Amino acid sequence: MSEPFDSSRDLGFASRGSFAGVPARSLTNISDAGVVILGAPFDWGTSYRAGARFGPKAIREADYLGFDGYRPHIPTGIDALSVLKVVDVGDVLVIPGAVEQSLDRIADAVETVAVSGAVPVVLGGDHTITYANATGLTRVFGSGNVALIHFDAHADTGETQYGQLYGHGTPMRRLIESGAVPGHRFVQIGLRGYWPDPETFAWMRDQRMRSYTMQHISEQGLETIVDEAVRYSATDAEGVFLSVDIDVVDPGFAPGTGTPEPGGLTSRQILDTVRRLGRDLNVLGADVVEVAPPYDGPGQVTAFLANRIVLEILNGMAERRVDRG
Repeated sequence: MSEPFDSSRDLGFASRGSFAGVPARSLTNISDAGVVILGAPFDWGTSYRAGARFGPKAIREADYLGFDGYRPHIPTGIDALSVLKVVDVGDVLVIPGAVEQSLDRIADAVETVAVSGAVPVVLGGDHTITYANATGLTRVFGSGNVALIHFDAHADTGETQYGQLYGHGTPMRRLIESGAVPGHRFVQIGLRGYWPDPETFAWMRDQRMRSYTMQHISEQGLETIVDEAVRYSATDAEGVFLSVDIDVVDPGFAPGTGTPEPGGLTSRQILDTVRRLGRDLNVLGADVVEVAPPYDGPGQVTAFLANRIVLEILNGMAERRVDRG
């Protein structure tokens, strides 16, 4: 395995601080951690607006509170950072322009975290990295044994992207074709807009993917959709991987992304939903992707939302831990 870290001297766009001030560690020093934050500053899989390489840095820095590793949740009083023993190992040393080598390094890092018994939470980066993240996780838990709940405006099931296998429009297809996460283990929430085409949706149905559009959410209600997602993803799986593309949220709330699509979820909806999933399901890993700070509005509202999505996932997981003793 290649050494994937020590990016602070090598990548000008890499993060320097830790998430919320949790202990900063090296990848070789995580044996006592329950959750490991790592960044994947990769955006050479984008098809429209690049900039998500700056996402991990922006997500870590979007916080007005002290850099003290202490975040008690108002509704529950639980400090998930302490309960879960969260640490941050910094950013993977990706190689600009080298898509497959960078993905290999990300997958190796996620695998290392999962082997230690900790839960990897990856700050992206464009959505290409989910192929690496889920692949690294399934190396530990077994191909086909991990469900994936995918929040996104787009299905990301393209056969190719400009003739290339790897890009932010193809990761879910690559996971299915590799066998890492078969189609019947997928639940997608928030799809809308004008891509992919009917032929791709037909392929998705053939794979037994469950895909819920914003129209489904409008007609049935988000809570009903999430109920179905929980039942479906909890059946005969070791646990779930949560993948949150920030563009699932309406660009009025989250403009800082590469492929904005009007008509999405509200900030409140995504925060409540990921916290519930963290509480109700066995989360084996997660990522938050497609935060592109160059397009964020005044006040960095997208980065602040992404920071809170991470915290809400962690708080749900901590509630689950506390409730189960």
